[in-house]
Order: sequence, then C-alpha cells, then structure tokens
Amino acid sequence: MSDLARREGSQTSFDILIAGAGPAGLCLAAALENRRLRVALIDRQPLGSLCDPAFDGREIALTHASVQSLRDMRIWPRIAAHEVSPISDVQVFNGASARGMHIDHLDGGAGELGYLVANHLIRRAACQTVREMEHVTLFTDTSVSEVRWEPAGVRVRLCDQRVLRAPLLVAADSRFSEVRRMAGIPARSRDFGKTMLVCRMEHEKPHRRIASEWFDHGQTLALLPLNGNRSSAVITLPGSEARRLQELDTMDFDIEVERRYRSRFGWMRRTGEVFAYPLVAVLADRFAGPRCALVGDAAVGMHPVTAHGFNLGLRSAARLAREIDRAAFERRDIGAPGVLTAYERAHRRAALPLYAATNAIVGLYTDERLPARLARQALVRLGNRVRPFRRALASSLTQVSAS
Repeated sequence: MSDLARREGSQTSFDILIAGAGPAGLCLAAALENRRLRVALIDRQPLGSLCDPAFDGREIALTHASVQSLRDMRIWPRIAAHEVSPISDVQVFNGASARGMHIDHLDGGAGELGYLVANHLIRRAACQTVREMEHVTLFTDTSVSEVRWEPAGVRVRLCDQRVLRAPLLVAADSRFSEVRRMAGIPARSRDFGKTMLVCRMEHEKPHRRIASEWFDHGQTLALLPLNGNRSSAVITLPGSEARRLQELDTMDFDIEVERRYRSRFGWMRRTGEVFAYPLVAVLADRFAGPRCALVGDAAVGMHPVTAHGFNLGLRSAARLAREIDRAAFERRDIGAPGVLTAYERAHRRAALPLYAATNAIVGLYTDERLPARLARQALVRLGNRVRPFRRALASSLTQVSAS
C-alpha cells in the first residue's frame, strides 16, 4: 500500500478542508505546519500531474516578500538556483515611442526588483513540501460535489462519494471557484475580451535582466528576462488575432513576433509551445462566509499586467494561516466568525486598492482614444522626471516586507 493510500485510509474528520491544490492551496497547507492541524487537500488532478506538473508557459514574477514567505513555508529551497531569473530593472513604453519610463532596482532600495520562476516549478516544489507533512492528506482525482453546513462545521461530499467533515472549508479552486458558488458568495468578473499568448523565446541581443512592457496600439507586449539570452514573450491580443498568431508554423511565428517587438532584440526564435490564456479578472464580494474562507484566485483573480496575482494569492494564504494559527494557539474555534472576519478585513485592505489600480492601468493603457494616449504618455514622462514617483512604483514591485 502506498504512503498516500495509508494516509487517506478511512479518515473522514479533519481540522481544515482545502478545495484546490494549486499554488494558493498548497502554500496554505504548507503554512499550517506549526500547529499540526489535520488538513485535507482536495484536487481534481491525478497525483502524478499534481506533483510533477507540466510546463504551462507562465513565468511568475515574485517580490522579495513572496520569496521570504516561500522560504518560511520551506518551499523555496526546493527550487534550483539556476531556475530563478533575477529582474534588475523595468521599462515601460507607450505606443511606438522608443523613449519609455525606466524603473531602476536602486529606486526600490534592493539588489533586484524581483525574480522570475516558472509556475510549474513553484507548484512542484510546493507539492513536494506538502507531501512530506504528516498532518496533510491528499485527495486527488476528485473534487467537491456538495457542501452542507452543520452547527460545528461543514460536511463535504466528494465526487467519488467520500464524505469529509471539518470546522473550516477553504476555497482555493481558481477564479471560477465552484466551492465559492456552493458557499453562496457572489463574485464580479470582468472579461477584458483579450487573450494572452505566452512562450519562451531565444533572441540575438541581451535583455540585461530588464523586464520590458509595451502598451502598443491594438496589442500589449512584454518581454520577461530569463537566464541567458532567453525571455518569456507575453503578447496580449483580441481573441481572433491571438488564435491566428498561435496557429502559425514556427518560422512564420518567429518572423511575426520579431516584427511585433520591432526587432529591438534582433532575431527571435521560439523554443517551445505557445500557450493561450483568456483574460478575465474576478473579485469575490466577500472573502469569507460561515465556516468558509477564500484564498488565491478564488478571492481575487487579477489581470497579469501588474504581475501581482500570485504574490497577492500567496499573501492571502499566509494571512489566513496566521489567523488560524493564532486561534489554534489560543484554543479557539478556527472556523469561528471572529477568526474569518479578521482575515477578510486584512486581505480586503491589501487586495482592493491593488485590484482597482490594476484595472485602471489596463483601462488607461488599452484605450485607443486620443485623451487616453496623451494621459499615458504624460505618466511615462512623469515617471522619468520625478524620482519619488519611480520609487513608489519600485516599492510596489519589490514589496520587501510582507504585511
């Protein structure tokens, strides 16, 4: 019998049920180790895919605070140093202008603005960490089909008909969370009508560890620096145009991508698959309900333009873990309203301004009307001329301390 099968056995009672073993769910389970609370982690993926996920094209920009959180969760040491790509500076361009806003790492008061790590490597490291924790039980190849609220907790039926109980249920099952819906928590979504294409590219000219973003007419481009003369190309287009580009053969794709980037990096060659992601932002009306909390994208699903989606999700997991840890230490009910209200207030204070600012940036920089073009050009000039403005932007990117 496997270790997993022995750990599952006939156990049905836990302290916490986490629906969704994506990065937020895995990190929450890892952060709960101190009190050794019994955690059930439920995910529809098979165990092999969960513990050894395939490359999905996404490179995650981590702040210093996020790296520290991953260290605290014992996840960071499992990511090989050569897989971590430092970001020293950021430059932002408007339209076809060759003169953009440059945010230097010195503006942020740190050696680097942040670090890029492939999403699948973070998930793999988190899963490896969680699998070694005796207090965590994985339920894979299944999902939550029904939730019933009881006086002292929740009763969850899985798709394979097993029934689990706990004082607290956590939804970490994506921005389209079914558990959030079962808990009766509404969410507002904003479909941007665009698709983000991502792929790794080799290029002729060096990137100098600078992350570049162009808010061009009819498209948004980013080039995220990886180790060596490689980058992650991020191209945001209307859906039909994105499909056309994705379906090109390799040579035609390379030619068109080089053209779209205006040959700034010389020749460009694709080194793998092109992945497509529709852009939809989601904000839950509440981050908690009776014996239920939302973390990660189930609470706030961000547009990727500010690169803070994963960082915010990680902060939500760390915040909830702290509130649960405090309640457990004081021998209080971890699913009580006071515990969940404290979490919701703290995470809402952090999330709402960032969510609103991100959507405002998207709105301004994708608006093709003349007043919007003039306004964003003025912001780029302001950033270049006013160092406190750049410092504020750099501070939001580095986020040296967690809150």
